Order: sequence, then structure tokens, then C-alpha cells
Amino acid sequence: MAKQVKLSARPRSESGRNSVKRVRARGSVPAVIYGNKTTPSNLEVSHRELAALLSHAVGENILVELEIQDGSNKSTQLSLIQEVQHHPVARDILHVDFQAISMTEEITASVTVEAVGEADGVKNFGGLFEQSVRAISVRCLPQNLPEIITVDVSALKIGESIHIRDIKLPAGVTIEDNADLTVFIVAEPSVAAEPAAASATSPEVIKEKKAAGSEEKK
Repeated sequence: MAKQVKLSARPRSESGRNSVKRVRARGSVPAVIYGNKTTPSNLEVSHRELAALLSHAVGENILVELEIQDGSNKSTQLSLIQEVQHHPVARDILHVDFQAISMTEEITASVTVEAVGEADGVKNFGGLFEQSVRAISVRCLPQNLPEIITVDVSALKIGESIHIRDIKLPAGVTIEDNADLTVFIVAEPSVAAEPAAASATSPEVIKEKKAAGSEEKK
């Protein structure tokens, strides 16, 4: 199941480029939380805590219990990390979006699909392993959300495939995507082109023999 962690946050009343710079200068990351019939709210979270949280995640789905400290008032909100923006070069975390959710209401999320094992058709017969779907959309309660979906492909032979409908999901999880989509397939090995046949037989070199009646040296 998806990992559930706690993260400290506080309201962010300022907006604009300069305010964002000030937030980052004090070691925080600008954030926003929306969804679950609530008005979008600007927040800031600790860069250090968020970076540590992301570095230990196996998949992209992380349930976060935001502990929002607003002066003397403290509240909690369960959320799902929806998007993390990174600097294109330095890869620093620039912004994070949280989707507010409820433990009693189903959510829809995209879950990464990962192959486990080496297909028989590849290992023993030189086939080509192909993965055409990297993530599938599922629907479930937050506590049932898979962190990642693994599929054993070791029995796949050449010409065989695994479709979304063939994937065994945890209890309480249903597929939102087209069940007929192919996820994995073992294709025929590529055949190297045969060397082109010689265009023509090399001409036979015939040396002319001396005439039998050639003159003798005098």
C-alpha cells in the first residue's frame, strides 16, 4: 500500500514572485492544497522534510498527513502528493501540489507498473521484451492505494503478452483504464539480414597456351 507519512506545514498568506523567494530563502517550499470540496489554500512546507520524504518513496503515490500550524491553532489534513516541480538544472524542489482527500471516499490515481523477473522467451529464446504501458489508473479508498504494481513476467514465452485485465490487483482496487490494453509482450527476435548472394560468379581466367607448333629458337 502507499506510504503514509506526516509533514509539517503552515499557511502562506503572501503571494507573488518576491514572496516565493522569501519562502525558499528560509528553507521552505511553496505549496498549495486543493480538492475534497475545500477552497485551495497556499502553504509552505519544510524543504528538508519534503526532500527526505520523496527520497524514501518507492512509487509516486504518497499519502501525506499535513499538520498545519496556524498560530496557536493546529489542524490535520490527509492529502495525496499530486505534483512536484523541480528546477530543470539544479533539480531543487520548487513547488508541490497536494490533493486533499478523505479516508472514507474513493480516489483515482495513476500507479506505476513494474515487471519482475526475466521472461522465458527472452532468457531462453532471444525474444525482445517490450513494455507499452508504464502506469495504470486505479480507483480505491486511500488506505488501499498501491504504492507500485509489480507483475511477474518470468513465464512469458515468445508471442505471449500480459494485458491490464491479467494483472492481479489488491483487494478493494479497481482498474479505470481499458482492460484490453497490452502492458507487456515478448516479440520475436530480430533476424539479421542474410548476406547478399554474390551478384555473379567471378569470371574464369583462361590463360592462352602457346601454340603447339611454336617455332624453336634457332
